[in-house]
Amino acid sequence: MPSPLVECIPNFSEARRPQVVEAIASAIASAGVTVLDRHSDNDHNRTVITYVGAPEAAEEAAFQGIRKAAELINLDEHTGTHPRIGATDVVPFVPLSGISMEECVALARHLGERVGRELNIPVYLYEQAATQPERVNLENIRRGQYEGLKSEIETHPERKPDFGPAQLGHAGATVIGARHPLIAFNVYLDTEDLSIAKTVAKAVRQSSGGLASVKALGMLVEGRAQVSMNLTNFRQTSIQTAVEAVRKEAAKLGAGVHHSELVGLVPQEAMTETAARYLQLDDFKSDQILENRLFALPKPEPRTDDFLEALAAATPTPGGGSAAAHAGGMGAALVAMVARLTIGKKKYAAVEDQMKEILIQAERLRHELTAAVEEDSAAFEEVMSAFKLPKDTPSQEKTRADAIETATMLASQVPLTVAQKSVNVMALAERVVALGNLNAISDGASAAAMAFAAFTSASYNVRINLAGLNDKTAGDSFLSKLHDLEVKAVYLQKEVQKSIQSRGGFSLG
Repeated sequence: MPSPLVECIPNFSEARRPQVVEAIASAIASAGVTVLDRHSDNDHNRTVITYVGAPEAAEEAAFQGIRKAAELINLDEHTGTHPRIGATDVVPFVPLSGISMEECVALARHLGERVGRELNIPVYLYEQAATQPERVNLENIRRGQYEGLKSEIETHPERKPDFGPAQLGHAGATVIGARHPLIAFNVYLDTEDLSIAKTVAKAVRQSSGGLASVKALGMLVEGRAQVSMNLTNFRQTSIQTAVEAVRKEAAKLGAGVHHSELVGLVPQEAMTETAARYLQLDDFKSDQILENRLFALPKPEPRTDDFLEALAAATPTPGGGSAAAHAGGMGAALVAMVARLTIGKKKYAAVEDQMKEILIQAERLRHELTAAVEEDSAAFEEVMSAFKLPKDTPSQEKTRADAIETATMLASQVPLTVAQKSVNVMALAERVVALGNLNAISDGASAAAMAFAAFTSASYNVRINLAGLNDKTAGDSFLSKLHDLEVKAVYLQKEVQKSIQSRGGFSLG
């Protein structure tokens, strides 16, 4: 069975301030997911980010994006043509592989509860995650937009959120749910007449008696009338069918199609079907596509020893710092394993919520420590590059010396960060050893041991790099942090041993 993979497509009410969009995208990426696409529209004043990841990482990424958007976006100052009720307006989860719709619904509801509780943002559940029939459709929840909801949420019982306070702050409310793949598709008309776009949108959308699984709005974007559509089931209504319907209705009003655009990503099947319909291909099969045949070929077994081969090579990088990050990542992976082996077991129902939170944190640390393997090598290579700078004149000598100091400080910072994250892994390992599945207690203990080794190795690298500084006091704060981390690491190591003994997991010899 493939590893669980979830797609998430959060929509944020910002496009005109690139620095804000970048900060939100960075917050999402920090959770260890893969960002596939980012689409911003200034007229809509809206950005759609598409990412994929493991379920726990996908949820954490959404939470971080929502939190960052709440910090940086004030709905009281927001304008745009697209309907919205929140800084993070809507967050849908889509099952891709190895995960069911029901599991995505649970993911959405867990995230909604956390956003309401920790961020104090009202949350409404929609689509497959909806708890009320009238909230299945996003349009019903978004009625009146932010301004309308702000005046009604406190006094209209039917507008009470599923989670969080019945009161709007400057970040508004957020709609969270689970759904099947959706295609966001805009058709621009060769007219500036907004009324034509609205008339066409009404004619083609399902709610007005138009095409099945089509939602549509008429807007004015970049001075041109636009029919903005969501195709909620492209197998019922294809892209080609929707465009031809828009073309037909627009022609009745003396307008035509100027161009169209995709918002975010689209399933390959939808584009293939559109091409096959347009070309009127008879008995077309997807395996007639060259790339599909290539992807279906047996894949070579992945090499697991590439990092060790590189580590053993006669090159300065990767070295001890990268090895520390790798070991810390393995410790985090073991913590995640124990958490997963605990979740869902009746015997451990009382600690399930704690295990879910531990799992999210462990997966984030695993991704961050894995990334640090390359970061440590890159940082040390910067040091070597600085040493290669010319020093023929006093000016060049000073430039070279400054570059060496700067690069050395960075090369010290990376393993210090690894040391901190490794101790964080130890703290999680201590929890799973104390509370997790007893059958996996040795794995939890191994996680703590790996993380302690990672901390020790990282601290060696911090110290050797600091020793190369001309300004010996520059690294004093680093050494102070190391000392504090070492005290905590030793304490956690002892706590792990106590838990093993108290739970009778195995003999420590």
